[in-house]
Amino acid sequence: MKFNILKQDGTKGSSITVDDSVFGIEPNNSVVHQAVVAELANARQGTHSAKNRSRVRGGGKKPWKQKGRGVARAGTIRSPIWKGGGVVFGPEPHKYYKKISKKMRQLARRSVLSSKAKNGEIIILEDISISNPKTKDFADLLKKLNLSGKKITILVAGYTDNLFLAVRNIPNIYLVEATSASTYDLLDCESILFDKAGLSLINKQLTLN
Repeated sequence: MKFNILKQDGTKGSSITVDDSVFGIEPNNSVVHQAVVAELANARQGTHSAKNRSRVRGGGKKPWKQKGRGVARAGTIRSPIWKGGGVVFGPEPHKYYKKISKKMRQLARRSVLSSKAKNGEIIILEDISISNPKTKDFADLLKKLNLSGKKITILVAGYTDNLFLAVRNIPNIYLVEATSASTYDLLDCESILFDKAGLSLINKQLTLN
């Protein structure tokens, strides 16, 4: 499969050939779903916690005698039905980790890339570089590429501080190194913007041997 490479002014430049096993397969939506669910689950810390009646400070002494006062019985002021008492069935810390095989992770990424390529949602630039760390400069670049206002994932071989600073204040723009991109990074956008080196790296990483 061939992709046209654009210059930073939006004009057509050279072309690049990529492997059909990465950008030209029939997408496996089931595997994509499993990969995304696993990635989002593994991103959770699982540190949520609430104090039950045994963990709330105080309440060791019986507030009043069992009988003779004409009120309900009570054994502790930290009962869940009292103000300031413990929480019933509150959240407990636990792991959300889901395991998914390396082959499935790679298949999921190849499926998303193939779907994006089929729909014309992949754009390749010769080089994505910014001389000054100015948001306006990068916004002008997006305008030349007709990408203004779109949700974009930018995949590069490696980014400089200038590029990071220029991109970070633009809404719905996510900058990530190509070899570190997850299935969710590739899926959760309207278009994927590659630089030539980044495309070559992800093509090499996901090519079937």
